[in-house]
Amino acid sequence: MNYQDALQAHEIFTRVGKIADKLGLETYVVGGYVRDFIMGRACKDIDFVCVGSGIGLAEAVAASYTQHVPLSVFKNFGTANIRLDDYEIEFVGARKESYRADSRKPLVEDGSLAEDQERRDFTINAMAISVNKKTFGQLIDPFDGIKDIRRKIIRTPTDPMITFSDDPLRMMRAIRFAAQLNFDIDPDTFDALLQSAPRLQIISNERVIDELNKIILTPKPSYGFKLLFAGKLLHEFFPEMVELQGVDSVGDKSHKDNFYHTLQVLDNICQSTDDLWLRWAAIMHDIGKPPTKRFNEKVGWTFHGHEDKGARMTPGIFRRLKLPLDERMKYVQKLVKLHLRPIALVSDKVTDSAVRRLLFDAGDAIDDLMKLCRADVTSKNNNKVQRILANFDKVEQKIIEVEEKDQVRNFQPPVSGEEIMEIFNIQPGRLVGELKEEIKEAILEGQINNNKADALKLLHKLATQKGII
Repeated sequence: MNYQDALQAHEIFTRVGKIADKLGLETYVVGGYVRDFIMGRACKDIDFVCVGSGIGLAEAVAASYTQHVPLSVFKNFGTANIRLDDYEIEFVGARKESYRADSRKPLVEDGSLAEDQERRDFTINAMAISVNKKTFGQLIDPFDGIKDIRRKIIRTPTDPMITFSDDPLRMMRAIRFAAQLNFDIDPDTFDALLQSAPRLQIISNERVIDELNKIILTPKPSYGFKLLFAGKLLHEFFPEMVELQGVDSVGDKSHKDNFYHTLQVLDNICQSTDDLWLRWAAIMHDIGKPPTKRFNEKVGWTFHGHEDKGARMTPGIFRRLKLPLDERMKYVQKLVKLHLRPIALVSDKVTDSAVRRLLFDAGDAIDDLMKLCRADVTSKNNNKVQRILANFDKVEQKIIEVEEKDQVRNFQPPVSGEEIMEIFNIQPGRLVGELKEEIKEAILEGQINNNKADALKLLHKLATQKGII
């Protein structure tokens, strides 16, 4: 199969080919670009492999342009890359690799194209297309990558046990590619993955989570999570999620499988957002259920306080997984803590005060909280689903009405602590905090309007009662 006409449509391939010929370098475009090119997918990362110095080739290519082309050289890795418009173009010499049992970092030697293709993770990433003039556009596919693309299969080029033992991160990548491309994993490859799962322990959590986040950002991440669970990889780095799986029964009373419920919530929320952290909130929303699970003979299984427990668990899980501990973690924690609150507001008798308090607690996350609540509706009873969603419509309308009237989202006290101290000439202390809290409570309860005049009037009344004036 020849891709000459297709490659000629992009100037970089003919340019690199001409320079490679001048330098006497056998050169190919390889890896993900070839895979995506064959599949008709857009790709902005182009990798070239040459039998020789990839750095020398990159320097010559960069120098061939009249305009400045940013060039980065990584001598320790034998690679270089240039940026051209919105393309990232990498150059590397063909190499062969060997591994130690306790590390995924290979010992690297110069090699042939065949050895370079053999070291790659999957057959669909091991294809190469020549850019040299004599063989321009010729596909080199020694492991039937084209066939696996047609079959929609993820498969290793060589023995999968060796592939995964050498670099256990490839197990996460196998599932990530399956999730991104909607491919299956070859049975022998998956069996090796299952057997090699404990090897994931030598991989840093940063690298594992990088792959996991790419799975979470796929259109239907439940597929990737089911593969992670079936392959025992999830057990290695996220045991709290594994503990959600299973159904306990006592007599005729049982509860739903919270693992598969969580995956349904995750898929549901993916229909309304691409935001990684809102998707993480869906993953974490019921994480507190296993430690709060109790059986009551009258009502069956309960998970009282699981939202508070889950919120308390969130920082520890994020810390262990090397996820950020900044505002993104706090955002996820807030949604986990509040995800049951809107359900309590579906009654026609819900008070403005309850809505104000939800707005106060949720702040700018209120809209995302409502998305999470809607995604959390996973009943198979369609009439029940429609009834609950209709109730959420009413809640959202109530939120809009209360916010327009009272403006308590991202609430700021109309009177600051500094102003209170200045007005009454008092020192910082518990009394100042009590006055601020009582003003806040009066606003949230609807006893006064959320403005400075009403707050000052109440402040003086409170000060009189407390004997300050």
